[in-house]
Amino acid sequence: MTATAPNAAPTADALLHDLFQAALTAVTAETRLPAALPQPPKGRTVVIGAGKAAAAMAKTVENHWPGPLTGLVVTRYDHDLPTERIEVVQASHPVPDAAGQEAARRIVDMVQGLTADDLVLCLISGGGSALLALPAPGITLEDKRAVAKALLKSGADIGEMNCVRKHLSAVKGGRLAAMAHPARVVSLLVSDVPGDDPSVIASGPTVPDPTSFADARAILAKYGITPPPAVAAFLEAAKDETPKPGDPRLAGAETTIIATPQDALEAAAALARDRGYTPVILGDAIEGESREVAKVHAGIARQAARHGQPAPVPAVILSGGETTVTVRGQGRGGRNVEFLLALAVALDGHPGISAAAFDTDGIDGTEDNAGAILRPDTLKRAEALGLDAKAFLANNDGYSFFKALGDLVVTGPTRTNVNDFRVIVIDRA
Repeated sequence: MTATAPNAAPTADALLHDLFQAALTAVTAETRLPAALPQPPKGRTVVIGAGKAAAAMAKTVENHWPGPLTGLVVTRYDHDLPTERIEVVQASHPVPDAAGQEAARRIVDMVQGLTADDLVLCLISGGGSALLALPAPGITLEDKRAVAKALLKSGADIGEMNCVRKHLSAVKGGRLAAMAHPARVVSLLVSDVPGDDPSVIASGPTVPDPTSFADARAILAKYGITPPPAVAAFLEAAKDETPKPGDPRLAGAETTIIATPQDALEAAAALARDRGYTPVILGDAIEGESREVAKVHAGIARQAARHGQPAPVPAVILSGGETTVTVRGQGRGGRNVEFLLALAVALDGHPGISAAAFDTDGIDGTEDNAGAILRPDTLKRAEALGLDAKAFLANNDGYSFFKALGDLVVTGPTRTNVNDFRVIVIDRA
């Protein structure tokens, strides 16, 4: 983890970085997955999967599996790891590409023709929706790409986006598990969604889907998205609905969430307590516009600094979940740097308050940083460089703002993903 930090406050900076590292370590595949592995079957073991943690999960399975296995997982470009028996394919995220489509097609072939003596071990983590990209019949990859781009800019939350994705897919929303029937399907999930709903994580390829075509149409209408004609016709026809709860093809499917945002927050809270800070976890499922969430966090931080509520100073405020950004400007952003920029404006250089916000996969939006650091002197240093924080915020350009200050944090791919990790450190001014 690297960051250029002129005029840094070493104690607060070190604590922010250490808290993030503790959170990451708590939700890695090697930490969480081995204890959740099922017993080997009488027949074959086929490992499949998708997501930003897929390569790390596959490698961990290889390291701990006592019998033979084969398989394929798909992960984001630059998130691969060397494996011996499980093939790792790289594809595009957050907008799908042909590599993800071909990987999904190969995974479908692998689960065909299995018996009740066989095991399908499915390794799922955030990002799987874009990476496992096999369009429903009559829809092209370009159609899916167009809808994905529109949803990403719309401000739709992850549940809404994945509802639409499920109804444009040949494999999501429980369809993949239905294809594997009658094999035993065991899914191990790393959750990146507020509420840890298995049907939302990577659009639930092995989990029954409670949403409908009507829901998908309503979401596009809500955000004023006009889909390509083929997509509109497909959603309107509403044929071949996703498998619902009670579908006999999914009756024997088993799902275990092995790592969650709460796990990361609790690990960070434990470290904060060890360092003499009172930790407060605001929630692991906080959603909403990044800049609005930032205003609420700023208010809580000010209350702690002034009145010792909800915790006495020194304190650490932690939160997780997934905020959204409705893109109106032309800047380079990401929801975590957007949060921090709005937090900077709201705190207005309040003494003794530092903060950081990261995406736990190491990639904030589509940029090369995990997030950034905010210090009490951030706005003062920005003003000295002629940077107007409010103007950058209006242009959704948090990346450029923190880059100019040297305060971006670049970790590279972490190969795990429990979504946003936000931390505010409140010291005695």
